[in-house]
Amino acid sequence: MKNLLVTGGAGFIGSHVVRLLLEKGYRVSVMDSLLTGKRENLAEVEGDLSVFFIADIRDPEACLEATKGIDCVLHQAALPSVPRSVEDPALTNGINVGGTLNMLLAARENGVKRFVFASSSSVYGETPTLPKREDQAPAPLSPYAIQKLTAEHYCRVFNSLFGLETLCLRYFNVFGPRQDPQSQYAAVIPKFITAALDGLPLTVFGDGSQSRDFTFAADVARANLKAVEAGETAGEIVNIACGKRNTLNEFIGILARLHGGKLEVKNLPPRAGDIKDSLADIGRAEKLLGYRPGTSFEEGVGETFDWYKERIEK
Repeated sequence: MKNLLVTGGAGFIGSHVVRLLLEKGYRVSVMDSLLTGKRENLAEVEGDLSVFFIADIRDPEACLEATKGIDCVLHQAALPSVPRSVEDPALTNGINVGGTLNMLLAARENGVKRFVFASSSSVYGETPTLPKREDQAPAPLSPYAIQKLTAEHYCRVFNSLFGLETLCLRYFNVFGPRQDPQSQYAAVIPKFITAALDGLPLTVFGDGSQSRDFTFAADVARANLKAVEAGETAGEIVNIACGKRNTLNEFIGILARLHGGKLEVKNLPPRAGDIKDSLADIGRAEKLLGYRPGTSFEEGVGETFDWYKERIEK
């Protein structure tokens, strides 16, 4: 498979995926509406792309055009964030479910061989069993989680009914350079790093003991590369994570060391739809894809901190 399409390729995760695929010699096209993606995320590599479609996955005709001649779709496009989905379930559903269905239909119509879907650990919900394994019953707590789970089901049905080889990657708390810290829905790591660099307090929802299996963006990109190059993966679902968990308070401690001083923390009540703890079993990803994380949490935070610091100092 040489001709690849990355939807959401100008986004945070998508741009990491695109850069790695280009580095490995693939012919890569990108489809992105630029609703949350940024063209500058691909500034250094845009000239190496086969095509850059500025188009919305809610447009069926655009999906058909973008998938012509494509061997594998890596579907990263989504409107992310649990809080945003709670605030506007209809908008997020239209993109995360409706847009995914459009891409699956287009892929089927144009004879795409493989469809890799970026799912989310949020589908597991607040089940107390750790680590989370792919055979556990999902228990989504938010519209976003429901949307990702629904899209997974669509993938598996398109695999079984129409022979489109699908693979769903459940990402666990991805972080790294180019993650947007400005949105009110921004993830905690870029938001806290930029707050610390700006001398602002860190707002913690809860007591900070909540834990996550934080996954560095470069590892997610490698997982997508493995998904392109793997053998038979039809209808599979795999966790993509670090396989270890860190609390928010541990992250704040690492950040304080990098920043070189004590950080002010403001504690607020927990947010609706947020889960307390998350940890992945990554055995299936290792077995099916040969995936292993290559970056520890502390190393990833250090690289991310340096990236934001360099840009703030410019």
